[in-house]
Amino acid sequence: MHNRVSRSGNRLLLLLFVGVLMGALDIAIVGPALPAIQAHFAVDARSIAWIFSIYVLCSLIGTPLMAKLSDAYGRRALYIIDVALFACGSLLVATAPTFAVVMIGRGVQGLGAGGIFPVASAVIGDTFPPEKRGSALGLIGAVFGIAFLIGPILGGALLLVGWRWLFLVNLPIAAAIIVLSLYWLPATRPAQRRPFDWAGMLLLGLLLASLAYGINQLDTERLGESLASPGVWPFLLAALILIFPFVWAERRADDPVLRLSLLQTRQVALTSAVALGAGLSESALVFVPSLAVAAFGVTSSTASFMLVPVVLSMVIGSPLAGRMLDRLGSRVVIVTASAFLAIGMFVLGLLGARLFFFYVAGFTIGAGLSMMLGAPLRYIMLNEAPASERASAQGAIALFTSIGQLLGGAAVGAVAASRGGGVAGYQAAYLAIGGMALVLIALTSGLKSRAQELATVRAHEAASS
Repeated sequence: MHNRVSRSGNRLLLLLFVGVLMGALDIAIVGPALPAIQAHFAVDARSIAWIFSIYVLCSLIGTPLMAKLSDAYGRRALYIIDVALFACGSLLVATAPTFAVVMIGRGVQGLGAGGIFPVASAVIGDTFPPEKRGSALGLIGAVFGIAFLIGPILGGALLLVGWRWLFLVNLPIAAAIIVLSLYWLPATRPAQRRPFDWAGMLLLGLLLASLAYGINQLDTERLGESLASPGVWPFLLAALILIFPFVWAERRADDPVLRLSLLQTRQVALTSAVALGAGLSESALVFVPSLAVAAFGVTSSTASFMLVPVVLSMVIGSPLAGRMLDRLGSRVVIVTASAFLAIGMFVLGLLGARLFFFYVAGFTIGAGLSMMLGAPLRYIMLNEAPASERASAQGAIALFTSIGQLLGGAAVGAVAASRGGGVAGYQAAYLAIGGMALVLIALTSGLKSRAQELATVRAHEAASS
């Protein structure tokens, strides 16, 4: 009997792993194809950048929407819908006759991808016992390191037969996931279905769209002038104003998209703050190749390969962090992760122009991010949220992480530009991120101990039984 349960759990993990890997690979695999797509459709550099921006924006909107729908209609149905949307978007991009259709396809891809990870995390919460959740989430979290390791290589290989194959390759994978989901995923759904919070979803979508567009249009080399431009400040102001009707709507909704009462607990509030900081730190990695080019005079492609220590430490660290969660609890893991992050950022900021310390900093930062992003934050939310809100809680973590990513890119660019760019500018930016990581250490020391976490899990199980 134990072997049968173990096999069932392994099959489920494999299914979730492949689904999340498909979505994560799409971010890493598209980079090498951008010049080919730009040449094919004869568009400028600003237009081609929207291939990423529209994906991120629709993923931001899709995350809370799909997570909430999975709480209302069941995990299996929404996981299949998310994968199917991703496949449809891939087909649209691969067969696109115009660049406008490419944008529509990328938006559909982002909408589906936004739901895959939070729904997969909620499935783990539904099916794995508390003492096994950390390890399962750790394996799923390792997907992102693997994606960034093999993505550029796979992308380069597929480009030999044409850029459209980067998207066509998703179709058979998605078809296999959908068929196996019908057999392997549990078909659970709530006993009582409450009305969906469409008003809250609309307001949140507008808020996130305004924030993402405003930040995307920032010119960090001329930050003050850029903030005052009509392409930026109206959208950032709109995002700020929309917070108030969104909070008002959520407090009055029978089944809100984002349950504000959950965010009022200290554990979840601290976790959300850490998610913001983790997203900010993750986006700062985008600028590490620029530091390498400025410091060592290497080409851009060589600088990208210099991130391999970061990726390797993420692949190793995420499953390890999952095992530590099950034994030591989230506080120990996240405080350790914040310390690694702070050390790595300070080494990069102070000694990053020396090759040995550049690699040491990269490995240390990767270890910190893997121990923070992969499993621990989602583990906390699985423990804190009741079963009926698990996917929504996972969506909230993804949301705060994504907002941190948006803010981080603008912040690093702004600090670097204010110091004149180059090595000095980027090192100043990483020192600032290191200071933020020190704040995270102080915040995360206030998280619950292992014993308190287990008591919370038992309380939720008693309430639902």
